[in-house]
Amino acid sequence: MAMRHHNEHGLTGLWMKSLVVVAFAGAALFGAYEYGRHEASNRLQGAQLAELEAQLSESRAELREMHRRMEAEMDALALRLGSLRAHVLRLDALGERLVRKGKLDAEEFDFRNEPPLGGLDDELLDAQDGFDLRRELERLERSLKDREHKLELLEELLMQRELEAQVTLSGRPVKKGWISSGFGRRTDPFTGKKKFHRGIDFAGKAGSEVLAVAAGVVIASRWEKGYGNIVEIRHADGYVTHYAHNRENLVKVGDRVEKGETIAIMGSTGRSSGPHVHFEVRRNGKIVDPARFIDRG
Repeated sequence: MAMRHHNEHGLTGLWMKSLVVVAFAGAALFGAYEYGRHEASNRLQGAQLAELEAQLSESRAELREMHRRMEAEMDALALRLGSLRAHVLRLDALGERLVRKGKLDAEEFDFRNEPPLGGLDDELLDAQDGFDLRRELERLERSLKDREHKLELLEELLMQRELEAQVTLSGRPVKKGWISSGFGRRTDPFTGKKKFHRGIDFAGKAGSEVLAVAAGVVIASRWEKGYGNIVEIRHADGYVTHYAHNRENLVKVGDRVEKGETIAIMGSTGRSSGPHVHFEVRRNGKIVDPARFIDRG
């Protein structure tokens, strides 16, 4: 009985020891698991942190590059703005010279002030932004369009004036010379009798230039009895000018001539008492007094 009791007591102690060992082993395994899980979590967080730091470094580098490029673009834009301002100033100076030269209305062709505007002022809305390159570009664009429009009108007006001046009969048919005989009744130098003189004579130095008094087309360049070498030019509005007694004609039929262009050399061919050019003007076939065209010049 005592032996049995002793054996049971031994089995109970062994069982208790086994439970302790199992509990200890379980605790050890759980601790190892928790440690491993914590270490794995730390390694994962460390990898993620390293990746985030790498991305942050890359973003900083991109930001620095973007900032550098923006500064370079701003510098280039500032240079472009300076060039545009200089261009506007040159256009203004050119426009003012043309207005003065053409004796036009300076208020109508104003190259000093900005073009008038209307509508909502964006500058009031964005005043806090300070100097705005966008607004400056828009201002320069408006100025350039305004100057371009004014210069186009100015060019058209001056060209019209020049065309009118070209086709309008005015001035003398010689660079140097004097009126030796007027239009109308006069004493004929060869017969001494009164006779109607159909033009005006300009005496000058033999060999000097004979000039067209308006732009036109040459319709005659020949020898004609009494007149010697003659040139005839047809102009606008039915006008024809006639230049006679030339030593030499320098143009031929069909030639287009400009106002002031040399068309002949002064001489004394035909019925002439000395070097001069006989200048006649006809309109629609009728003789008219050239004096008003000479006076106009």
